[in-house]
Amino acid sequence: MTHSLRKDSLSFFESLTLGVAGSGPANAISLAMGALIGTAGLRSPLYVLIFAVPMLGIALAYKALNRRVTHAGAAFNWVGLTFGKFHGFMSGWALITAQMIFIISGVVPLSTAVLDFINPALASSVPLTTGLSALWFLAIVGVIMLGIKMTSYLQLLMVAFEMLVLLGVGIAALVHAHGAPAANPWSLIDYSPHYFFSTATLPEFSAAALIVIFLYWGWDVTANLGEETANGEHAAGNGGLSGVFVTIFLYSLYAAVTLMLLSAADTASDSSNLLYSLALAAGLGRSGGLIVSVAVIFSSTATVQTGMLQVTRTLFAMGRDGALPFSFGTVHPRTHNPATATWWLVGTGLVGILVTGFMPSVSAILSDAVAATGLQVAYYFGMAGLVCAWVHRTAYRRSWKQFLLYGLFPGLSAVVLIITGVYAITTFNFTTACVGIGTLLAGVLFFRPRRYTVEGELLSATPE
Repeated sequence: MTHSLRKDSLSFFESLTLGVAGSGPANAISLAMGALIGTAGLRSPLYVLIFAVPMLGIALAYKALNRRVTHAGAAFNWVGLTFGKFHGFMSGWALITAQMIFIISGVVPLSTAVLDFINPALASSVPLTTGLSALWFLAIVGVIMLGIKMTSYLQLLMVAFEMLVLLGVGIAALVHAHGAPAANPWSLIDYSPHYFFSTATLPEFSAAALIVIFLYWGWDVTANLGEETANGEHAAGNGGLSGVFVTIFLYSLYAAVTLMLLSAADTASDSSNLLYSLALAAGLGRSGGLIVSVAVIFSSTATVQTGMLQVTRTLFAMGRDGALPFSFGTVHPRTHNPATATWWLVGTGLVGILVTGFMPSVSAILSDAVAATGLQVAYYFGMAGLVCAWVHRTAYRRSWKQFLLYGLFPGLSAVVLIITGVYAITTFNFTTACVGIGTLLAGVLFFRPRRYTVEGELLSATPE
């Protein structure tokens, strides 16, 4: 076993592709758009745009920090360098637990999309969905074990198909909706600031915020792959930022066309494959629905793969730095894939998937997972944003532009995410609280500061 990842394996274009795949637009729309519309109704497109702003702030923070220290642990390393070992460890732990929750729940749309080919009624069966999810999980891990290049080639094919289908269905939905009565009556007044702030409630705001954070999340995989990316100090950050812009466009489009074609009540109840229903409503028929199901399968596979990459790279970085057992910091000599980290992923993932078999419904699995994941993402994204703000706190002395882009903007974005996450805790049900808060706090049990070293230096690096 060795302790070095394969350098210069990924190009900027591959980094961008992985950034888009990390968010998994088709998968995310199927998994969470229904929950967003069920929570916020006609205000859903506004929430998509409102929380695009702090997401861009965090993406800029990742770009700036990655240029200074390119590290497979990303936020784990940056937060540790700035705010100490405990906060660094907990940021890494939050990413791991958030991704494990997502990976376990993220194979559900993958399974339901497959069942749509056989009989759409089967998609609501928890035992059948759980069994198929376990098989898909093992198949995806198998590809990861072959190494980063094989994974990257597969990602390019899947994301290209996904983008073509999403654009095609989105255009078809707009054409079909033109001149036809809207499923949800609306007017421009519904999207005025006065209407929004006079009708939105704090519980709705926090719940919708976590869902939208979940929708956008995943692009940061590019930072965790920075050590394996050619010109990684620049390409990894730019790939993640570009991926955010792609997803802002797609989520805004689909929030709008969904409200045009499907009633809010039908959308909220369609928790397994919303895109399938949207394709039917756009007049594409059963054949179009099945093509969309293939796109969801590809998207789910791609985003689960990128989640696995983030987990294994973060575990590898934490093991290499001593924050976890050193065995996690080893890689396979031929594939340069983190070996121990991957086997840990397999065991934990299978146990988690089997536990979902005891949930009452597919809908319950997805809704609890989205909220729990959104909380943990808000935490570690927020910490990274605060790091960037701290690093650039005096940047105004040399450049106000640098201070605004990499200091003030990420700092305010971080505050918004953290406050939103803290308030959302008060709205959680018991299951969501146990999953979202319990798994995060469990990290305290594994914190071992005495053998944990933090390498790198953020503050003395050359300015942007």
